[in-house]
Amino acid sequence: MAHEHAHPAAPQAGEKTERDPVCGMMVDPAAATAKGNHLVHQHTDYYFCNPKCKTKFEADPDAYLNPREESAGEKAANAQAIYTCPMHPEVRQLGPGSCPICGMALEPADPAAEADDSEYRDMRLRFWVSLFFTLPVFILSMVGETGALDSLVTPHASGWIQFVLATPVVLWAAAPFFVRGWQGARSGNANMFTLIAIGVGVAYVYSVFALLLPDLVPAEYHMAGMPPVYFEAAAVIIALVLLGQLLELRARARTGAAVRSLLDLAPKTVRRKTGDTIEEVPLDAVNVDDILIVRPGDSVPTDGEVIEGQSVVDESLLTGEAMPVAKTKDDMVTGGTLNGDGTLTIRATKIGADTMLSRIVSLVAEAQRSRAPTQALADTVAAWFVPLVVAISVAAFAAWYMFGPQPAFSYALMAAVSVLIIACPCALGLATPMSVMVAVGRGAHNGVLVKNAVSLERLAAADTLVIDKTGTVTEGKPVLSDIRSVDGVTDDDVLLAAASLEATSAHPLAHAIETAAREKNLTLLKVEDFESVTGMGLRGHAEGEEILVGRSELLNDAGIDTASLADAAEEMREKGATAIFVARNGKLLGLVAAADPLKKNARELLRALADDGLAITMATGDAETTARAVAKQAGLEHYAAGMSPEDKAKLVNDLRDKGSIVAMAGDGVNDAPALASADVSIAMGSGSDAAIETAGLTLLNGDLSALLRARKLARATVGNMKQNLFFAFVYNAVGVPVAAGVLFPITGWVLSPMIAAAAMSLSSVSVISNALRLRNAKL
Repeated sequence: MAHEHAHPAAPQAGEKTERDPVCGMMVDPAAATAKGNHLVHQHTDYYFCNPKCKTKFEADPDAYLNPREESAGEKAANAQAIYTCPMHPEVRQLGPGSCPICGMALEPADPAAEADDSEYRDMRLRFWVSLFFTLPVFILSMVGETGALDSLVTPHASGWIQFVLATPVVLWAAAPFFVRGWQGARSGNANMFTLIAIGVGVAYVYSVFALLLPDLVPAEYHMAGMPPVYFEAAAVIIALVLLGQLLELRARARTGAAVRSLLDLAPKTVRRKTGDTIEEVPLDAVNVDDILIVRPGDSVPTDGEVIEGQSVVDESLLTGEAMPVAKTKDDMVTGGTLNGDGTLTIRATKIGADTMLSRIVSLVAEAQRSRAPTQALADTVAAWFVPLVVAISVAAFAAWYMFGPQPAFSYALMAAVSVLIIACPCALGLATPMSVMVAVGRGAHNGVLVKNAVSLERLAAADTLVIDKTGTVTEGKPVLSDIRSVDGVTDDDVLLAAASLEATSAHPLAHAIETAAREKNLTLLKVEDFESVTGMGLRGHAEGEEILVGRSELLNDAGIDTASLADAAEEMREKGATAIFVARNGKLLGLVAAADPLKKNARELLRALADDGLAITMATGDAETTARAVAKQAGLEHYAAGMSPEDKAKLVNDLRDKGSIVAMAGDGVNDAPALASADVSIAMGSGSDAAIETAGLTLLNGDLSALLRARKLARATVGNMKQNLFFAFVYNAVGVPVAAGVLFPITGWVLSPMIAAAAMSLSSVSVISNALRLRNAKL
């Protein structure tokens, strides 16, 4: 945010970033100041990501400093204004254009937004125009070489006709390629378009020179009385490259389809109830606390709470789980899910950008722009690629010119142009970004939210999984299973003390104890000085007396002997229940036990994860006996009991120190230290704020089946990236030498620049098409 301009001074590099008030992008103040993208308005500094934002702000500061509340539709429209490059996400600008680094067409920073198709329409027009002029040039050249047209058109006249027809193709249809190629070379980022511009430019300029000044071309290079011209090569190359651009733009547009389809889950209109009146209004008109009617078969319009009715809701499009979930009064529903055969009346709790669906789309957008570690290899190669290709082209020209057969110059020129044209750094650069974009969108449709590409790669490589018990292996919805009291104390006394303190806790065990007390109509005590002792239990005061609830160590530290109930506690643990000691006023009252059943199919799913190469350790704060009983039920050999949050983090670090690549799956709150220590963190839950914001991956339904899907998605994505990189590397490793003419001494075969152009265009399309296969990966 902007800050008060009390003492003007140049910002220092590395100081906290500021938000561009126009586009919202985070900006380094020092870098913005150095580029002149800084101004002072009403004694306050403002920094901008580019001059366009600064100009917009200067024209109307109030529009950005005091904006009116936007509707969800307006926010979506404004998001389309920011465009970025899929290969270079650091490039951002207002509106469509081309990347100054690689020359590719930019696309919306938010893949949920509909892209401006002006680039596609422009390329389509240029392609059809170039095709119209190129076909007769191609026919004149190819047929003319056979002599079949000599009686109609002389070679000299044919050259002039080709010049007239090829010139609009080179100077107009190919104009964007020359501009992008020059921009890349000028900025030190020579790219695919630089190679195309050089290759086509050399062929065209030489041909014009030979046509206008034939006597300056040595006679030994003349054919049919005049030097050869290559107008057809220049024109056909441009037509084929334009065709490749069309195919690539269409394929790239499909990569954001999964994200845009998420937005389509929410209905455009909704039935709103005001008093006794029900009216149909646009979704943008809904406010928090509005009462909405969701009819059978309708999509739930926004996040809300059911206040009347009962039904089952299909959440599969968000969670990937096919089984509908029963909903009744007080249950929460998520916008975009599909209502079953009952009518629900809901109260809107979140709208617009605050809904789960919008947040998912936002996270997916961010993840799709992240860079996978594998991309580092491609970046390193790409940095040297264009200069190397130019060097090979020059070397090929020299070799053919000095040692090639006659006409040596023609062979040399065609080899040099073919090398420049066939080399495609674009395929190399697109190899991993396209895989990431498709995979993240696919994951969002299967209840797997990926925060960044790094997490996908690490999950694919992980060989060890540390998994929390409560809410992950078990349901996370325990029920009270037993109460034991000491002599002179009733079970209700024990339950009342425990429930009064647990009512202030968010732990699942607390809810079970509190629910049992309320079912017995016990009036809970008012607790003061409540304190949660991490990993140990709870303490607080009620009616002037201290109450302790938790592990035996907590009570022992307070001087309370728990030995009399030690055997009873062990008996409960052997049944898989968690035993909780209760004390009041310095005296032991008794025990309460809560059992948390295994999740459905937990045993089978854990076995599937183990079969996929993961060594699984269950970490829990429960006592040894309870942990052992649950691990046995779940079919797990390794478990760690009595673990505090710090102990879990140490467990993860110890495993990493032994060389393991560790994935940690927990609820994202009390497992935070372990999640932060792991190579990849996985939040199991319904997408709480903490989970979504902190974890590398979030599994929306918190189910082990989602964890298995995430693992399969990660492995499929990494495999796809490797395939793409293999295609790109092999394509260039084979294509460039062949274009240079290495096969000529053996086969007498040389590569035509036109074939090189077709191969170059198809290389990028093949990489994108392979990435799109992830949409159908079996998870």
